[in-house]
Amino acid sequence: MKNVLRLLLAIIFIISGFVKAVDPVGFSFKLEEYFSPAVFNLPFLEQFALPLSIAIVAVEFLLGVFLLLKIRTKKTLYLLLAICIFFAFLTFYSAYFNVVTDCGCFGDALKLTPWTSFAKDIILLVLILILLRLEKNDQQNNICLFKSGFFTQLALSISVIFLIIFILAGVYAEPLIDFRDYKIGTDLKVEKAKIAENPSLYKVFYTLKNKKTGEEKTMSQDDYISTGIWEDANWEILTDKTTEKEVEKGYDSTIKNFRITDAVSGEDVTDKILNEPRVFMVFTYKPQLLSAEEIQKLEKGMLKKDSKIYAVSTDPNTFSKVPHGTMDGTAIKTIARSNPFILILENGKIVDKEEGKDYFNK
Repeated sequence: MKNVLRLLLAIIFIISGFVKAVDPVGFSFKLEEYFSPAVFNLPFLEQFALPLSIAIVAVEFLLGVFLLLKIRTKKTLYLLLAICIFFAFLTFYSAYFNVVTDCGCFGDALKLTPWTSFAKDIILLVLILILLRLEKNDQQNNICLFKSGFFTQLALSISVIFLIIFILAGVYAEPLIDFRDYKIGTDLKVEKAKIAENPSLYKVFYTLKNKKTGEEKTMSQDDYISTGIWEDANWEILTDKTTEKEVEKGYDSTIKNFRITDAVSGEDVTDKILNEPRVFMVFTYKPQLLSAEEIQKLEKGMLKKDSKIYAVSTDPNTFSKVPHGTMDGTAIKTIARSNPFILILENGKIVDKEEGKDYFNK
């Protein structure tokens, strides 16, 4: 049992660390959410989100490897226990206060709700505690994948090199493995049609307060009408506590947020762009990090293209010499991690995505 449990935990942490190591920039965006004023109000830490992201995913992945290879097993387990306690706190906070809807535990490869993430962390905590007890009581029959010290060191070295390659690729270019909805080959028009055909259903919930007794109760909009409570003058709706909850999940994709507003006309030009035979696009979610020279270089390079061109930013004043529009910053980050990045569409289908700063140096 001990060996099975050890291998299970090792594989879980290796996979969890790996999918985040593939996309460390994406995980850093998740950390920025936690540091934001709306959550822990630690904005001074946002500038350290990327190095913290790299450190966390590296530690998680390597501890999983240590456990797999039986390298300092007890110390590894105690460190994994500390990590689980930390993430259990984050996921509970996210779930209870409904502030971060996806903890990013498995990157974009597997989306978990906050409560599911919290349950996962509690289960891992229990399994680690059980394995610690088994380690304490049994020093025999502990299977190691590599009995030779040489092969253990070789396996560890390969794991480190493997980790470095994926992290560097994710930081300085685009992830080597794309787990996002915007993979090359994705047809955005088809995805948008699926979302429209099978939308998620939401209900409005009111919080009512009795003026005489001070009692409060929450009910759906349907119950509010069917029970006839709306006719009772003693009950008033607390508008600041009115919420909307998903009651039936439809086809879900972050592509639903792909909406572009033209910076000049103010019109929604999303469908127009998706119907272009070929459109060369430049996106930036942090235009303030680009110098005037870099923006001029991007515009100059775009103007040399034979196909339709369009630039998208969070700031309508970023570009001036090319057709341009705006999109929500979070939506832009979901498409690609580079700032800026190149996206090429053909009739709404993604045919290429590349890091943008050095694109025109090729």
